Amino acid sequence: MQQRIAKHFPAINHSSACSGTQFFALAKSYNWQQRDSLAMEWFMQGHVPDFFLRFAPIRVTMKDSNGHAFRLTYWVSPDYFVVGNNEDWVRVPITPMAAQRLLDTVHAILPTRKMVDDTYLQSTVKLAPLPMFVFRDSSVTMYQHHLMIEGQRQQRKGLIAGIKKDVVTTSKLLTDKRANRVAIYGWHQPNGQPIQPLYTGHVNWYVDYSHGIRFVHATGKLNGKKVQLTNLLSNPQLAALLCTEDSCGYVRF
Repeated sequence: MQQRIAKHFPAINHSSACSGTQFFALAKSYNWQQRDSLAMEWFMQGHVPDFFLRFAPIRVTMKDSNGHAFRLTYWVSPDYFVVGNNEDWVRVPITPMAAQRLLDTVHAILPTRKMVDDTYLQSTVKLAPLPMFVFRDSSVTMYQHHLMIEGQRQQRKGLIAGIKKDVVTTSKLLTDKRANRVAIYGWHQPNGQPIQPLYTGHVNWYVDYSHGIRFVHATGKLNGKKVQLTNLLSNPQLAALLCTEDSCGYVRF
């Protein structure tokens, strides 16, 4: 069952929402800071297609050392961060700093590596990665990649995966000796194996066409009761529902 979370998002006026084509026409020659700024402005003004508000459930289970069963449901955006209107929208890669600001305003968080894997497994539209090799961090390449994905998608609807590397939260950001890193993971191939292992090699302002921001609703349901996912990540007994790293906990950008 999808969960509509419009109450957390800016009011959307579909009659005046700008198009995705317009976004990349404006951002064609922008650097990352200018593109981030425009994307955040558009999102907060409600230039968002309606489908993006219908989050899809991800269900995971585990048993603790005493054999007690735990069933968690959390909800993720059906696609990566987009702006535009219902007829013309685009996926826009943004930095983790911009993403964090937007996530905070709509009661959402970034996924962990395990959450990316679980989202891929439970997705209904699995597409093969489409690598590109030149001008990787340009707005023009980002728009071209979006159009390529749409040609591959062929109007199929539902929870989509396999098309981007996720920007993720990970404890590696706390142990990396280099400051100001971004963590990425995923881009699953049809065999289920990710192209991108968990990686913190890029500086946090670097973003290219392959990066995607998946919104995860910050409130889930654990055995039928509401729970904050960040609290679960900090719980040594229950973090395994969301995280398979040696050290969990939510790391902010």
